[in-house]
Amino acid sequence: MSADVTTEKPVARPPGGAVAPLLDGMRRNMRQYGMLIALGVIVALFAVWTGGDLLLPRNVSNLVLQNSYILILAIGMMIVIVAGHIDLSVGSITAFVGGVAAVFMVQYDLPWPVAVLLCLAIGAVAGAAQGYLIAYAGMPSFIVTLAGMLVFRGLTEVFLKGQTLGPFPEDLQQLANGFLPEVGPTTNYHNLTLLLGFLLIGVVIRQEVRNRRRQSEYALDVPPAGLFAVKLAALTASILIFTMLLASYKGAPVVLLILAALLVGFGFLMRNAVIGRHVYAIGGNLPAAKLSGVRDKKVTFLVFLNMGMLAALAGLVFAARFNAASPKAGLNFELEAIAAAFIGGASMSGGVGTVLGAIIGGLVLGVLNNGMNLVGIGSDFQQVIKGLVLLAAVGFDVWNKRRVGA
Repeated sequence: MSADVTTEKPVARPPGGAVAPLLDGMRRNMRQYGMLIALGVIVALFAVWTGGDLLLPRNVSNLVLQNSYILILAIGMMIVIVAGHIDLSVGSITAFVGGVAAVFMVQYDLPWPVAVLLCLAIGAVAGAAQGYLIAYAGMPSFIVTLAGMLVFRGLTEVFLKGQTLGPFPEDLQQLANGFLPEVGPTTNYHNLTLLLGFLLIGVVIRQEVRNRRRQSEYALDVPPAGLFAVKLAALTASILIFTMLLASYKGAPVVLLILAALLVGFGFLMRNAVIGRHVYAIGGNLPAAKLSGVRDKKVTFLVFLNMGMLAALAGLVFAARFNAASPKAGLNFELEAIAAAFIGGASMSGGVGTVLGAIIGGLVLGVLNNGMNLVGIGSDFQQVIKGLVLLAAVGFDVWNKRRVGA
């Protein structure tokens, strides 16, 4: 009697061994990691091309200061685009609010905190007026905000009478040009900046681990453990290097804390709050959102109100940085903000995009501008290169949708 012999079939392993799951995870999360990788490549390219000048502490600090108002606008623009709309008026509102702020503080000697609150309210009213026409009157956002771009640019000329007006109070200038104070013992680094950087690393790691655990609990697709570890290591290294560079100069700029607060606040709002889910719903599938009980008109109205307020904040930061309000301020800011949103992963069809993506897209443009200036590329070719980068980002989005749908 012969004994039964059980023959086990060899388990087929994917080509590439242990590397294959990582590559597969990156392919499935291409939208999430693509722009981060692109930003890293651009930084490395210009760091080599400029002989290290791009990553000098002073230049990194200036990079934050020079792009702060565009990053503020990009956050609001990302939310507008996620909702399925566009806003062409933000550059003009930025200039208008800067001009109003100058009139309040320079001509009428209003205390700067009062003037700031009034200017934010004016920006909110401007955004709300456009939002009402779009949401409740049913007018296309492109037309309404195009008209707004012309109206607010003209009002800026009226308020400033075609002249540059300044200077602003020193306390307000610190909002755009100041740095955190030094505390603690004397060292070679800015102690408070180091402390904030280490705290940020802890918060980021904790949040990433919580998000991964939550996705696993709801049986959602999560990146492989190896890819997740690589992501945490890359985030930690990036934050640490950025912190050390800032701490080697004057420390973290005040405006960086404003950007961090906006990133955390709006990031939480879009991920966890009901209003954030409704913004994604109306941008992704408006008829389905209506059938689900989403008050799409109210959501659209609030999206544009918020955009107006962020444009006002950007106007205050821009005017304070240059210590004057000009009728020509804010030119092409709307195009920079729109480009930052699309480079950061927003979709033309709406319903897709993150606040962090808007920041990454804005940094891509900022590093490109700064790097090209350092290597002496003319402004004409700079526009060509930025246009090609925008085309590449949108083309990548189209390709990614077709790949997923295939």
